[in-house]
Amino acid sequence: MTNYRDMNRLNWNDRTAVHAKSKFYNIDAFMAGENSQSGLEEAELGDVAGRTMLHLQCHFGKDSLSWARLGAHVTGVDFSEEAIALAQSLNEKLGHDARFLCSDIYDAKEALQGEQFDIVYTSYGVLCWLPDLTRWAELISSSLKLGGIFYMAELHPVTFIYEAVDNHLKISYPYFDNEVRSYESTTTYTGDEDKLEHPVTYQWQHTLGEIISALVGAGLTLEFLHEFPFTVYNMFPGLMVQDDQGRWRMKENDHLPLLFSVKATKR
Repeated sequence: MTNYRDMNRLNWNDRTAVHAKSKFYNIDAFMAGENSQSGLEEAELGDVAGRTMLHLQCHFGKDSLSWARLGAHVTGVDFSEEAIALAQSLNEKLGHDARFLCSDIYDAKEALQGEQFDIVYTSYGVLCWLPDLTRWAELISSSLKLGGIFYMAELHPVTFIYEAVDNHLKISYPYFDNEVRSYESTTTYTGDEDKLEHPVTYQWQHTLGEIISALVGAGLTLEFLHEFPFTVYNMFPGLMVQDDQGRWRMKENDHLPLLFSVKATKR
């Protein structure tokens, strides 16, 4: 298991350099004042001004710093040394008070030294990198103050069973799957042609039931589970279009769930 995580970390170190100069992340626009949230997160989570927030799997901190712009006191955690270094650099340039810690998610409790937060947040493409959701949910619960809120916006797990093949969706993977999946790709989802030195990754499929059960099992009270027929990037090239809000939808089969969000409270 350690080998899986180490290989994923090396891959994400490679990705950070690619993402930092990509049009997909557009750091120049972000540094000029453009926030990175899709609008969904702000609408569902509400006002964060003055509140402490822990952002798990924060990558290079663009979302973390977007929350900081809205007044949150943010701590971001990620296992990629390169991502955390970039996040710290961006934070310094912007003059925010965000803090970034380099730690594997399963070691984050020790890295945080028992600190608790008003909000724990995570989003978009994070759960497939975690082999054990029970430990993930326990970290969330232990990191929240009483009355604290966990919020997540994430790709719907049903999307991971599909591939775009010849302008059609093809079911290529099982929804119920307890085995680790190995993937090899020399490029990333940003569409850039830069080659990754470490192209192999390992990912895990988690059902919606498994995700919710882990959170409830860790003592959190579910406030809502929402599902949406749109997502935040062109997940299936050639089969999707952007709507007037910049969200990506299927050209056909617009009834498929592509995204979900969860809000839960520590009572």
